[in-house]
Amino acid sequence: MNLSQLRAALAAARVQPVKTLGQNFLHDQNLARWIVDQAQIEANDFVVEIGPGLGALTEEIVARGARVLALEKDGRLATALRERFAGAPVEVRHGDALEFDARQLFGERNVRVIGCLPYYIASQLLTKFVTYPFSNKLSLFMLQDEMARRISSVSGTADYGALTVRLQAHHEVAYLRKIPPPVFFPRPEVDSAVVRITPRAEAEVAMIDGARLRELVRLGFSQRRKQVRNVIGDSLPAWEHLAAKLAFKVTARAGEISREQWIALAQAAAGRSGKLQSQNDAEMFPLVDENDVEVAAAPRREVHENNLRHRAVHLLIFNKKGELLLQKRSAGKDRHPLVWDSSAAGHVNAGEEYESAATRELEEELGITTPLTPIGKLGASEATGQEFINVYRGTHEGPFHFPLEEISAVEFFPISLIERWTTAKPEEFAPGFLECWRLWHTTETPPAA
Repeated sequence: MNLSQLRAALAAARVQPVKTLGQNFLHDQNLARWIVDQAQIEANDFVVEIGPGLGALTEEIVARGARVLALEKDGRLATALRERFAGAPVEVRHGDALEFDARQLFGERNVRVIGCLPYYIASQLLTKFVTYPFSNKLSLFMLQDEMARRISSVSGTADYGALTVRLQAHHEVAYLRKIPPPVFFPRPEVDSAVVRITPRAEAEVAMIDGARLRELVRLGFSQRRKQVRNVIGDSLPAWEHLAAKLAFKVTARAGEISREQWIALAQAAAGRSGKLQSQNDAEMFPLVDENDVEVAAAPRREVHENNLRHRAVHLLIFNKKGELLLQKRSAGKDRHPLVWDSSAAGHVNAGEEYESAATRELEEELGITTPLTPIGKLGASEATGQEFINVYRGTHEGPFHFPLEEISAVEFFPISLIERWTTAKPEEFAPGFLECWRLWHTTETPPAA
């Protein structure tokens, strides 16, 4: 779509560009094609497009065989897009992208996010769509050039800041190209740029204490001209030792501390090493017969390596909306690492009852206590890892405090999403949870999504 065609399309849609919505329309189709090429979109991908406008990028995405969910805030443009792409695999949703429930993307395969982000809310949209745990394989955004340089910068440069560290903690950010104002109508007052954001390997980032990192970085950069030890010293009293260990100057300012060093500082502040810890292979589990009668005991490693029958508990924690809390297992788990599981789960120890094990696991894994109601019992089978499992449910709103050595993330999800997700991508869940999920469905009426 060239400039004259774009003007005609805007007139047909009765749209005058609104500055407060950040509406600047791309009219260079060659550039649009190049931008979509950088998103590496393939057939059968699911692409979320933020702010599609008149569909310059949408057209190129559809040409590559992908499905598109277009989030458009301007109702007039949403109507025009529906007319233009009628019959194509494009769903146009009228609404603010900031209000979109990004959790829904977990139910889709091969998710990519693309868009020209309005400059005034770019950081908010980045926080919403580019976060851990990952639901998308890649994100490609056009941003104000200043913002693009900031999030792709390195320590020791003027652009490096708190947003840089927070974003790069879990992602690699590549600055691809500056985009000049003349390719837009109306012309913006500043240059734009395209960045590609790719998730880092989960085994690399699953042990990051995200909450502690965000707080330390916020404090450190709040007074970036001051030495960091004078700003966050109370959180890290052994500053000289940490500086020597992590190889930065004792007098370092926030902008002189690298991404890796900030992450290590957050782990130190939380009292964690930041390294994966193997589970206690010598821990003793009771062995049971086909009737769940205890007959002996054996170490964890022997039980798991030989698939011996033993006992476990799974806990399903709901909030007041009826959403279910799921945990993502850490990279250090000896079985099913980095997949989603019940809210909390664990083994029954020797001499321990199921109910007391459930209460203990809830406190150890989520840092909470709440009344628990039995749902039912699963027999030992290949699907349960030869575990007899007692399943309980409870209600809690959080917050939750979980050990990163065991759990990399927790999140509430709507029941309708979990139904779609477990059907579309069962490999993303621990087999034991899938059995508990089926048991819950057969014994309880699902809450409204």
